Amino acid sequence: MAQIRTERGLDRLVNFSDATVAIAITLLILPLVDAASQIGNTPFGDFVYENMWEIVAFAISFAVIARFWVVHHHLFESVRDYNQGIVWFNFLWLFAIVAIPFTANVLAAGAGERPDVYALYIGDMLLATIATRLMGGVLYRHPELMTEEARGNIDKTRGIAEVIIMTVALVLAVLIPAVNLFWLFLLFLSGPLHALLHRLVYGPSQTTA
Repeated sequence: MAQIRTERGLDRLVNFSDATVAIAITLLILPLVDAASQIGNTPFGDFVYENMWEIVAFAISFAVIARFWVVHHHLFESVRDYNQGIVWFNFLWLFAIVAIPFTANVLAAGAGERPDVYALYIGDMLLATIATRLMGGVLYRHPELMTEEARGNIDKTRGIAEVIIMTVALVLAVLIPAVNLFWLFLLFLSGPLHALLHRLVYGPSQTTA
């Protein structure tokens, strides 16, 4: 199959991805919309209390998708051309994104400390993180696909820290489910870890962007 290398093709890829993300992020609210239709004379405070976990799952998942979109948007701002690797890894990323409303519903409906549910939810986030890293890897191997400005700021360590920490969070959530999703706060360490990896690869003379 011949590679499609047109500006219109790249625009279609980005627009399709944005539309898919928009649909996924909208689907997150539907369970709460259904619950709200049954509120009747129930005080709103009681409604919030009864659906607290669903609201928390919605808020977390909304923030997760928003964050993934921001990273995806930043990545494609550096893209001037693409190949089949970018296309198929982007579809892997979209698969993980459209699965988030499902995993969020499972998380909201799951009772008690459920390692399997935490593994499903965090595992889906890990898949999206890996897919982003794989797209970045294609660009690093094929700098001709990047804009001239982006080529001058290539950082091959970008995204590795997130993959490592997300994997650790997944393992810990399964082994110690009592902490549940609070293991995701480990992601605050991704900045320092990325700086360390960057220093090890490029030396102390370069700083991270």
